[in-house]
Amino acid sequence: MSFDVIQPDGWKRPKGYSNGLMAPEGARLLFVAGQVGWDEEERIVGEGDFVAQFAQALRNVVAVVRAAGGEPEHIARLTIYVTDREAYLSSQAELGAAYREIMGRHFPVMALLGISGLVEDGALLEIEGTAAIPG
Repeated sequence: MSFDVIQPDGWKRPKGYSNGLMAPEGARLLFVAGQVGWDEEERIVGEGDFVAQFAQALRNVVAVVRAAGGEPEHIARLTIYVTDREAYLSSQAELGAAYREIMGRHFPVMALLGISGLVEDGALLEIEGTAAIPG
């Protein structure tokens, strides 16, 4: 299964995300709750380490997708909430490497929001997503 990439005529191609993806007919939608950078025991990994928490949160999203029978390439949308915009901006190279290690070269639609805080103590970011898993 693959998505049809939706790219308006005349727009520059985005780097690291897609403007739009169309899921194929018959795909099942999976909505993944916000995942923070914690392990199976709900312990935050990499205390204070933005990149380590990003990688773990993204792995957690992928784990939910796999539990439903999907793979990373079935993820259609990611929303990333960060508590420190500067930490995100200063870590983009490392974040990109972690992202590609987990997701490969699949770039769903994405949004990044700066927020004042998260419910979980020590969490620096949270990632939620939507996947379209082949029927």
